[in-house]
Amino acid sequence: MTVTMVNPGELPEIDVYHQVAVGEGTKLVFVAGQVAWETEGDLAAQVEQAYVNVGTALAAAGGSFDDMAKLTIYAVDWTPDKMPALLDGIDRGSAKIGTTAKPPVTLIGVAALAAPEYLVEVEATAVL
Repeated sequence: MTVTMVNPGELPEIDVYHQVAVGEGTKLVFVAGQVAWETEGDLAAQVEQAYVNVGTALAAAGGSFDDMAKLTIYAVDWTPDKMPALLDGIDRGSAKIGTTAKPPVTLIGVAALAAPEYLVEVEATAVL
């Protein structure tokens, strides 16, 4: 594996992600923000599809979610009460692509994305 996940003892250990990813590969892969292109509906369904799309993009570069160094998630009109739906979508998407990886992640609330039907967008950086 080219990416090692670390939770320094001085920082909180979060169940859904690691605080640090250390990459030791020779190739960086930057995946453009992925949305649920054809998925209408709720936040969980859109997160699930965005995760699957990121997995597909990484596979095209010769990698997988296990090579993930960092995720950034942009969520429209974010409020903390949306966290269960977001986590459900992450779990479902992760299961579909067969990963248990928990890379560092940043969640950013935004006013809007490229199209009004998009509720979430996920971009990624991996090390191969």
